[in-house]
Amino acid sequence: MRIGTRGSPMALAQVEHVSGLLRTLAPDLDIRPVPVTTEADMWQGDLAKLGGKGLFTKRIDEMLQRGEVDMAVHCVKDVPGDVPLPEGLIFAAYLPREDVSDVLLFPEGSERRTLADLPAGATVGTSAVRRTAQINRVRPDLNVVRIRGLVGTRVEKLDGRREGPALDALVLALAGLERLGLTARARQVFTPREILPAVGAGVLGLQCRADDGPVAGLLARLNHERTTREVTAERVMLHGLRGHCNSPIAGYCVTEPDGQLSLRGTVFNRDGSRFVHAHHWGEDRNDPATLGTRVAAELLRQGARDIISGIPH
Repeated sequence: MRIGTRGSPMALAQVEHVSGLLRTLAPDLDIRPVPVTTEADMWQGDLAKLGGKGLFTKRIDEMLQRGEVDMAVHCVKDVPGDVPLPEGLIFAAYLPREDVSDVLLFPEGSERRTLADLPAGATVGTSAVRRTAQINRVRPDLNVVRIRGLVGTRVEKLDGRREGPALDALVLALAGLERLGLTARARQVFTPREILPAVGAGVLGLQCRADDGPVAGLLARLNHERTTREVTAERVMLHGLRGHCNSPIAGYCVTEPDGQLSLRGTVFNRDGSRFVHAHHWGEDRNDPATLGTRVAAELLRQGARDIISGIPH
């Protein structure tokens, strides 16, 4: 089994996790990671100028289509939602969702613990326009700057051990810190109500060719049905909004204790000063696609298209 993956430490850790799961199903399976460096990995500027965050997955998708690898492991939040999946490819499985929380980090030795501890004008780094908008909504007095690169590299920049802008704090995904064994660095953990997650946050998707029955069948045995339903609702909403990579769009679906789906979606402008929000529950057959369509329609009714169109690509 040749697994296409980015070559970052986090991506390789994710492949190792998936490899362990596959070995429980097929102990004799010969698993070979095929790491590649994507265009997005090499580019340190604004992703929109390069073509969007889909470049994290594009090269691996092409390798999969050509038969150079048998499957791929993707962070679902990095998979574009405004366009269909590449021709001939499917997600055969979604793994159980990890923690979706965003967290706040401070430089080593800092006694600060929360966003409220930061003085006006403090510099906060983040890679996501979604986080930027939501931080600006509660602390418009902060200077929120874009910082990209590997998670470990971003933490080193925060600590002043790598060249980069001087940062007073950094916002990252808790799931990413967990994969790298860096959870001790997290200070404030934001709840989904404080910072609504990205569509597909905390979910790994296992992709393969639609016509590769043996691989698709094996991967399907790892599929987590509840996560699949939740991700489907979120991605249908995202597809309906047709947002680009510079659009601060957040969406989070959960399954209530009674089994009913609950989907929240929000579209922000760049600085968070304007936003629209919708929250619906699954009705009738509790169909995730129907729910995603309803939330997208409500956001568009409230003016989401104007907000998205007003943000430069």
